Order: sequence, then C-alpha cells, then structure tokens
Amino acid sequence: MASESTTYDLLAVTGCPTGIAHTFMAKEALEKAAAERDLTIKVETQGQAGVENELSAPEIKAARAVILAADKDVQPERFTGKPVISVGVTAAIKDPNALIDKALAAKATGELSDEVASADGGDVYQERESVGHQIYKHLMNGVSHMLVFVVAGGVLTALSFLWGITSFDSTAADYNSFAAMLKIIGGIAMNLMVPVLAAYIAESIGKRPALVPGFVAGMIAIQGLPVSAETGLIDAGGAGVGFGFLGGIVGGFLAGYVILGLEKLLSGLPKNLNGLKAMFLYPLLSTLVVGLVMLGISGPMAAINTGMMSFLKGLSAAGPVALGLAIGCMCAFDMGGPVNKAAYVTGTMMLTAALEAGVGTPDYNFGTNFMAAVSAACIVPPLITSFAVLVGKKYFSQEDHDAGIVNLILGSTHITEGAIPFMTKNIWPVMPIMMLGSSIASILTIFFGVHDPAPHGGFLVLPVVDGGLLWVLAILIGAVVGGILFVIFKKREYDKNGGVIK
Repeated sequence: MASESTTYDLLAVTGCPTGIAHTFMAKEALEKAAAERDLTIKVETQGQAGVENELSAPEIKAARAVILAADKDVQPERFTGKPVISVGVTAAIKDPNALIDKALAAKATGELSDEVASADGGDVYQERESVGHQIYKHLMNGVSHMLVFVVAGGVLTALSFLWGITSFDSTAADYNSFAAMLKIIGGIAMNLMVPVLAAYIAESIGKRPALVPGFVAGMIAIQGLPVSAETGLIDAGGAGVGFGFLGGIVGGFLAGYVILGLEKLLSGLPKNLNGLKAMFLYPLLSTLVVGLVMLGISGPMAAINTGMMSFLKGLSAAGPVALGLAIGCMCAFDMGGPVNKAAYVTGTMMLTAALEAGVGTPDYNFGTNFMAAVSAACIVPPLITSFAVLVGKKYFSQEDHDAGIVNLILGSTHITEGAIPFMTKNIWPVMPIMMLGSSIASILTIFFGVHDPAPHGGFLVLPVVDGGLLWVLAILIGAVVGGILFVIFKKREYDKNGGVIK
C-alpha cells in the first residue's frame, strides 16, 4: 500500500460514460506503458462504483505531470498549476506512450490551489480541448448518470412481464400484484431518465449550482408546455406534449451555460454575499431563465422529436436490411464510444416510448424490436473475438487468447468494450469485420421479429425476450461469420510474418 507521502512521476484520471470497461482498460494501458519506461504512475478511476484510488493533494503537488483520459467531468480544476493533458478515454487505450510523452513535455499554466500548494512539487496546462470534445464530455457525463436509471427501470419493467403481458393491469385476467409493483418501480426509474440526463450535463458545465435548473429543464422536457383543453391557453392544470431525450440534452446544456453566465454577471457582488448567491440567486434566477426558455421551445422541440421518431420508423419500413445495417454499423463502429452510445441511447429512447405505449401497440412492437436489434449488435463484437481465439488459437498471442475467453462473459452480458483491444491493433480490417457481424445479428433480429423489453443485461434477460431462441441464433450467426473472417485475417497476417504472432 502506498502511503500518503508516496510520490509519483505521473498521475492520471480515467473515466468513461458507463464506467465499466473503458475506464479500467485505460488505467491498465497507462500503468503498463509507464512501467515499461521505468516511470511511476498512480491512476484514479471514476467508474460506476465511484472514485477509486483517489489522488491526494500531496501527490498532485509532487507529480511531474497529469494525464486526464476521460469522457466525463473528472474535476480537472484540482490540477490547475500542473502540466496536464486532457484527452478522451480511448486515446489512453490506443496509444498510452504518446500521452506520456505529451504529458512530460507539457508546460504548466495557472496557480496551484491553496490545498495543493500547502501540501507537502509542480506546476492546468491543458492541451487545449476541442469544442467538440468538451461538448461530448458534458453529454457523456449526463449519459453515464442516466444509464443506470435506464438499466434498473427497464429490467424491472421487463421482469414484470414474466407473470404475463398484462399482469400489471388489475382488470386483466393475468393480474399479479407483485408484477404491478415491479412495473411501478421500474416506471419511476425510467421516468427519471431525462431529468437525470439534463441535470448531470448541466453539472458537468456549471458544477453543483447547475443541478437545480438542470433537473427542472429535464422535467419540462418530459412534460412539455401545459395547455388547457378548454381555453387553449397556458394552464398549470393542463396537459402538454413532452419532447423527451432531445429536450433533456438541450435543457442540460442550457442550464449549465446559464449558470456560467450568472457567475460572470454576479461576480462583482461582495464576497460576503457568496452564500446568498449559492443558496438564493443562482437557483432562483437560473430556474426562471431555463424554465421560461424550455417552455418557450417546447413546441418546436416536440416537432423535432416526433420527426426523428418518424424517420426511424420510416427507415424500418425500408426493410430489416436498411435499419439493421444502420444499427449494426453504429454499434460496432467504436465499441462503446460516442457512435455506439448514440445508437444505444436511441434504442433506450424508443424502448421508453414503447413501454409507455403499452404491450401490443405498434409503438411497443417497434420499440422493443429496435432495442433487441441494438442489444444484439452490442453483444456480437466480443463474441467474435471469443470464437476467433478458440477456432484460430495458434494465430493469437496468449494475452489475446485470454482476453477473448473473458469476452465470452462480457459479450453475453452486453458489454461491447471487451473487443476494443483487438480492434485497436488492426483497425482495418477488424472494424469492418465487427460492423458486418453486428449488422447481420441486427438484421436477423429485426427479420425474426424479436422483442426485447429490457435495455441491458445481454443473455441474462432472455426470460423476458419474446423470441429469445431466435435472438440467440441471430447473435450466434453474426458472431460466427465475424469470427471466421477474423481468423482468416489473422491467418494471413501470421503467414505473412513467417509464423510470428503480431
């Protein structure tokens, strides 16, 4: 165990939106690269279990440089005054040595915080983050907090169907009170999805003060602008049309930047009024501004949301191939990265609408089929590697073989990221192989009419999947086709290198 006074050449923080795989793969890559160069490093991980291996003020002061490899907010302000580079989490997986070189060559700017300066050191140079990466980081901070609500709520809702499709309905013949309670709990968790998304996008931008307007923006996004059915006028007792997931994203960014604006606007107030600003002015003014704007844009946002849903349904009308190809390619393109997350979050959005519409409705059938296709596409890439290392063992290193075996578990539980190390070694042709395998599984899932009312869990949720055996068949076909192509590629590489494994 390192004591509090232990010093390190390098410090790092890793964090990905889901906090499951990328976070720890980046940690391992940085530790391995540092060890090969006889450098000491301590890596703080901000995963789904929270902050682990947290960096202390003395460690920050004593370190030569800091690497932030994260797609979420990891409190970079604590490293002000140190040489720091800030990149996406996958950069640490792909080329940790390059990051170490950049960190050691970085120059410090700013002043150390009082806590770090007074600790028992060092000079955030931030390799200037692109606007795109900043936006993505804020968005993924919201998504990472939202996903656990989606998973918990979706799985509990799906479990309620084990007692019957309408077992939650007290007027139905298959009614079960426990199933009804499961659906109530699951529904509450799912309904928190958009407010949590908006709040934590806002929090990533404006820190804690942005949580209040962020939550309010999220609630408005799911409720819309209430209008009286009798008068046609704005009425607190009326009903509105929600604009869902997209509205939550817009509201989150709006809330975060409104807080930043208020901080500048009120910066001239005396310091002894800081408590008043934090407890009264920020929440009041930000909620007022954000609330009015969100209600004002509710009509256009609802139209955009409806249009996007119609586009996806229209794509499905073109047949399973077009929709399945789009889903499969997106899910396998970056293995849990932004494109994959866009497909997955779209799937959860469609599933939420499906569960709200109710079993047997066209929206339910489309949403649960779409979710099944997304899940199949996410499960396939790790299974491709498992099939390949088992069938073509002689063409893989022992490290790759062991990783491929572990991917049997990761893939079966809907964790796509296990395939990343295989793809980063040979983006071409491994990425197209993964995309093809995932697309085959998605296309077949749609063609077979599989319905998955659970947003995550892989094969663990098979009991609630309608057409579960056909779903497994579709996934296995995609994995086998992809696995055969992967083995062919590795064999050619093996023969080209004179029997040397690369």
